[in-house]
Amino acid sequence: MHGNRRQFLTYGGLALGSLLISRGIIAKSQAIANPAPTALNAPAPGETRLVVISDLNSAYGSTDYLSQVKRAIALIPDWQPDLVLCAGDMVAGQKSSLTPAQLAAMWQAFERYIAQPLRQANIPFAFTLGNHDASGSLRNGQYAFAADRQAASQYWRNPAHTPTLDFVDRRHFPFYYSFTQNNIFYSVWDASTARISPAQLAWIEASLASDQAQRSRLRFALGHLSLYPVASGSRSEPGNYLHDGDRLQALLEKYNVHTYISGHQHAYYPAHRGQLELLHTGALGDGPRSLVQGNLSPYRSLTMIDIPRGGTNLRYTTYNMDRLTVVDHGTLPGSLNTPRGHLQRRDLRAT
Repeated sequence: MHGNRRQFLTYGGLALGSLLISRGIIAKSQAIANPAPTALNAPAPGETRLVVISDLNSAYGSTDYLSQVKRAIALIPDWQPDLVLCAGDMVAGQKSSLTPAQLAAMWQAFERYIAQPLRQANIPFAFTLGNHDASGSLRNGQYAFAADRQAASQYWRNPAHTPTLDFVDRRHFPFYYSFTQNNIFYSVWDASTARISPAQLAWIEASLASDQAQRSRLRFALGHLSLYPVASGSRSEPGNYLHDGDRLQALLEKYNVHTYISGHQHAYYPAHRGQLELLHTGALGDGPRSLVQGNLSPYRSLTMIDIPRGGTNLRYTTYNMDRLTVVDHGTLPGSLNTPRGHLQRRDLRAT
């Protein structure tokens, strides 16, 4: 879609740092800010490439991003993905003392450092709103962070900022919506809080049951909170993952959804449970966490997914953006016994 797309060697020991060379003669200080990966292999014709990022933010009210985030955004155009997906927490709200001016300033910073560079590279961007973007938590029947939701809506409903997606249903955009690309159907949820409202749940089922969704070759769902907790500490406590995860999984399996993509856990774990694959996207910004089991140190990451033409065997390449290395999936626990149930690593799924 975007010129001659190129593909990193997958599941190897390839060090991303060895690929960071400059184009032409540029200042040494710009070599890190503008890396240019080389030694890439051409993907198979008709392949679809996704880059998945999540949890980009820093401290409450921050109008800047960590170097790992900026480096990732600089790398993405050279990978030439068909789509960038963000699993939420693009800004750092959810603090009642933040003023409307501060909320707007955070979205302006997101525009400057994240959205604008991707837009200028003609890379479509889709997202789900996280609890720090537009929390849907309620207090006395009202949104506890209504100002956050208003600021997010104002930013995304600005025609200059609205993603160039083939929307199927955008009536509730930017909170929940659906779109298609390359014959793949995406159902995007408002999973910024642990409870999916009955109205949204009805919308989710109707959208997945639609002819357009069922005619698509693959179906993905995208929400900030995960169905199951995978990270240690408070992320494994109720409220940090979706209530009724088993019920939601049954709904996704009913309509043959391939993968549910989420953020919030701040720990990378590609899993499957039953017939559903689960991508727990690691944090790219502040506060990466350890998995609920295993001895791996926390690290910031992003994931590239290559989808073969006519196939459903997705290929994951995940980068540790702290070390600039490819994550060896064999170092991840083969399974996790979470407070909500047992998960198995996706590459160990029986075929």
